[in-house]
Amino acid sequence: MNVRLKPEKYLKYLYLPNLFATKRTGEILAVNPTTISQREDSEKTVVSVYDYTPETLHEKRSEQVKDTFQYKETNSISWINIDGIRKADVEAVCEKYGIHSLIVEDILSVNQRPKMDEVEGVMYCLLNMLYFNEENKTVETEQISIVLGTNFVLSFQEDPARDVFDPIRHRLHITKSQVRQRTADYLLYSMLDTVVDSYFLIMEKLGEQIELLEEEVVRKSNKRSLARINQLRKELIVLKRNIAPVRDLLSGLIRSESELLDDRTTKYFKDVYDHIIQAFDLSENYRDVMMSVQDLYLSNVNLRLNEVMKVMTIVTCLLAPATVIGGIFGMNFDIIPYSHHSFGFYFAVGLMFVIPLVMLYVFKRRGWF
Repeated sequence: MNVRLKPEKYLKYLYLPNLFATKRTGEILAVNPTTISQREDSEKTVVSVYDYTPETLHEKRSEQVKDTFQYKETNSISWINIDGIRKADVEAVCEKYGIHSLIVEDILSVNQRPKMDEVEGVMYCLLNMLYFNEENKTVETEQISIVLGTNFVLSFQEDPARDVFDPIRHRLHITKSQVRQRTADYLLYSMLDTVVDSYFLIMEKLGEQIELLEEEVVRKSNKRSLARINQLRKELIVLKRNIAPVRDLLSGLIRSESELLDDRTTKYFKDVYDHIIQAFDLSENYRDVMMSVQDLYLSNVNLRLNEVMKVMTIVTCLLAPATVIGGIFGMNFDIIPYSHHSFGFYFAVGLMFVIPLVMLYVFKRRGWF
């Protein structure tokens, strides 16, 4: 049986900052809203179009955003999803569909706080999709921008390789599905609902990590346990930072009086709002559990220290009689009782053993150990 070792997996822990993931701290805190972050253009852009009515569905994939321009004037509903953001492509699509430059700026920006805006006849929603990296045990984010207009929905994603919208694509192929029978705002609801539901999957992964960590701390905690506590607390910060603002986003949609939103769809947005409130409460619960785990770790450290100090104190007490007896008989006086007696040595050694045994018996009776 061949076993392939990966020394780099363990060598990284020899460097203390790697153990406590200080680089991750910089990634989480490196957000400055007063500066405009420069986004690098994606190497590849994938455009997928779902143009549908209750009876028909046309699906198309392309690498050219100009292929989407024809869907601006159709009477059907068009979902245009652009994976991989390039400045020129975003500006071209937004110009064609009459989207304000402020929204274009938000689409091209990075590290934005989730929000909802209504600008010149379109609704804009920005939030993050979350993924759990099984290898690094970290929460990864991908910014997604969704623009709702008359009979069209534009979505802009950063990573062409992944998203959470496959269930929606599957439902679009079903003629009798709600998403096919409803207007474009229902498609927006479906997308937001899918993103919010994916948050619970991430929290389940973090919950498993917290449970394993708690068992480790109870069983045998060490410095690596403290490092894991520190890491998970950082991931919970990422989780809460992305979940909390979505409440305001959905609240804005519910209160909106835009003509783009059908009154029948409001109850669906309220359902998503309930889900995000539940997700936020769970994130708070996870934070409380992590604080409890940290307190448990500190308690275990103090308990071990107390046990060590107790053992050292008992040993010191047991050696005290021998130290006193040896000190007395070692004094430089001419006359010391039993110093010249034939059994004096055995008498002194006997006392050195008998007195500690009596002390052990007394300590045991009092329950000191």
